[in-house]
Parts: sequence; structure tokens; C-alpha cells
Amino acid sequence: MTDSCLIDDFGPLPVRHPASVAELGDCVRAAAAAAQAVYPLGGGTMLGHGLSPTKPGVAVSTARLDQVLDYPARDMTVTVQSGFTLARLGDLLAAENQRLPIDVPNAGQATLGGALAVNTSGPRRYGLGTLRDYVIGISVVNDEGQEVKAGGRVVKNVAGYDLCKLYVGSLGTLGVISQVTLKLKPRPEAHALLTLGCGGEAVGSVLDLLHRSRTRPVCLELLNAAAARAVGAASGGALPDSPWILVVGFEDNREAVSWQVQQLIKEVPPGQGTAVTVLAEKSAEPLWSALVEFAAWPAARLTFKANVLPSAVADFCRQAADLPDGLLMQAHAGSGIVIGHASGDLTAERAAAMLKGRLATATAAHGNLIVTRCPPAWKAALPVWGAPRGDAWLMRRVKEALDPRDVFNPGRLPF
Repeated sequence: MTDSCLIDDFGPLPVRHPASVAELGDCVRAAAAAAQAVYPLGGGTMLGHGLSPTKPGVAVSTARLDQVLDYPARDMTVTVQSGFTLARLGDLLAAENQRLPIDVPNAGQATLGGALAVNTSGPRRYGLGTLRDYVIGISVVNDEGQEVKAGGRVVKNVAGYDLCKLYVGSLGTLGVISQVTLKLKPRPEAHALLTLGCGGEAVGSVLDLLHRSRTRPVCLELLNAAAARAVGAASGGALPDSPWILVVGFEDNREAVSWQVQQLIKEVPPGQGTAVTVLAEKSAEPLWSALVEFAAWPAARLTFKANVLPSAVADFCRQAADLPDGLLMQAHAGSGIVIGHASGDLTAERAAAMLKGRLATATAAHGNLIVTRCPPAWKAALPVWGAPRGDAWLMRRVKEALDPRDVFNPGRLPF
């Protein structure tokens, strides 16, 4: 089956739909022999991530590589092909009371391979880590059309180089991921979300308090008022009417969750937080979902993601909130990640000016800032990959070693 697609207005690119790893290898070999590029496609939820393509070629969909290869539930590992969607994976694991605790927006469409290529993470990153923490085995089709493997199907596997972490986050520039083995976690017995509002002058002190807390939350989210209204509308329930809203999540056994919620309420001094509310079990699920999905807010014309030291999150967010264009901001405050959405009549010039200041603030806080979504025509003028990194030479060497003919996703990374 063949159709076509555009990536950042580049194309149209013919789309191949291999139904097996052997067919995937044939697609890659044919493209490489014709000096064409290969653009891996998962669910298409993050196609705008990165710079625009630079080389004619073909798009290769992994949608038909969607089989469960091994699921020894008692070992708490699973091996699936890369076209498996995150929603299907969640349903499969839930039947055994297990989960992969990684938050991926649009889970019904997003594939495991795509999520790995971008190293997607969300609110639970603070307490439960990222995909790199759960991949124990990976198979990738290389530029010669051969399937190469790293890691294995058991947790205690220490043989060879840890190439699993190399492929996670590589944006499909080193090969096409064909299958993955993941370690899993049991589903928590209970979960709850505590929300509280605070003024701009109190954000830093409240975050400091939460970092010092005796509790151990799995997520620590900071929303400005505009983002809180959008998240509240998506979850079907209003969040506190305050300039800033904190959402603290707990997952554990019932006794531990109950103690942590009560302990945190005691630790918040009077006057520091207002309108404290607690949502537990099913009543919390719509808000959990809205927090995960908000990273892919469909109304955004431009989205950036900044990473800073957690201690710098409050200052970064307060400075960005004062911009005249107005941003909807969601910070994974415990992890030092800030997501900003801009909509409306934003122009490329105003976007460039806004991002220049935010990038300077992020780099001053020992971080960086990238643009994850914007009109393709803006990319030449915006810091899509942020400030130049000192390790770019190393990443370039890795690319040259593993994909010397520049077959996979050429142009998408800045080197």
C-alpha cells in the first residue's frame, strides 16, 4: 500500500506501509540504493518536531508493525513492535494490573516507536522517570536494511554498550525502530491530586516548600491562570481562580496516598496557598488526563519547551507570564521543564522576539529551549533546537558512524 504525505510542507513523500521487519528492510535498502532519504512515521502526532526535511525520499510507516511479541507478565516485561499505540499498550498491561508509567498525549494515535524517537514524557516524569528508564531492549533497522539489536528481554542485562538510550530521543535519525522490550510497574492501588492556588510572589516559596516536603509526589505541575482555565475546561472541573495553580499528584497504596495528602495540607502555611482541594480515584482521572494532553494543546500556533534547573522554574515562569502576547504555561516544576503555548494572531517576528528572551533566560539558568511546534515557514527564523550545544560534534560523529549515507531523517536535527 502506497499513499503520500507532507512533512513541514516538504513533499509530497510517497508512504510505504511494510507489514514485517523484512519488508521494512527492503524499503530502507531500496531508498538507500536510490540515494533517497527515509522518513520514519509513527502515528503522526509529532511530525512537526525538528527542522524541515532536506532530501527527497520516502516516508515509511510503522503502523502495520503492531504485534505483541512476548508478554511474560510475571517477569513484568513486554516486547512489542514499534507501531503499537500507547493506548493499546495501556489496555494490554491493565489486564495484568501493570503499566508503563509514561505520559504520552494522543495515546490512541501515538505509537511506541514515535514516543521513543522523541523521548516523550509528561507530568509523572518527576516521580517515575522517562522512557530511557524503561527500555531494556530495542531493535532497529539500519541504513543497510538490517535489523540490529541492543539490550535484551530481561531486566538484568548488562552485556555490551547501552545503545537503547542512544536510540531513545534520536528522532529517527539513526534508524527505524522495529521493536522494543520494556520493563513495567504495577498499577498503583490509589491515586490523588491536590490543587492549590497562589499569587505570583508566593510561587517560588511554595515550590521550595514542596521540594522540601516529607511527601513523595509523582507529579508537581505549575499552571498559569490561562493554562488552568484550559485544563479545567478539558477536565470538566474548574481549578482554583488564582494567578498560579499547583497540582501535586500522589500514587501508591491507599494508606500512603492518604497520609501524603494530609501531610502536605499540614505543611502548606496559612496564606501561602489558597483554595486547596483534593481529588481522589475516579474524580481525579479527568484532571490527570487533561494535564497529560495539554502538552499537545491543539489551539497552539507555537509551542516551546524549556528546561531549566528546578530552582529556576518560578522565575522563568513569572518572567514569561509578563509578556504582552500572553502564554499558556504548564511547568513540570519538579523536573525543571516548562511548556509554553502561544495562539491567536502571533506573527513570526513577534515569536522570534519572544523566544529570544525566553532562550536567554533558560541558558542563564543552565538550560535551553526548543520549539516543538510552529508554522513550517517560521522555522528558519526561530531557535528550533535552541542554543548550540557543546556536544554537537559528538552527536555528529555518532550520526556519521551509524548512518554514513545520511539516509534517516536528514535535516531534522541541527547537525
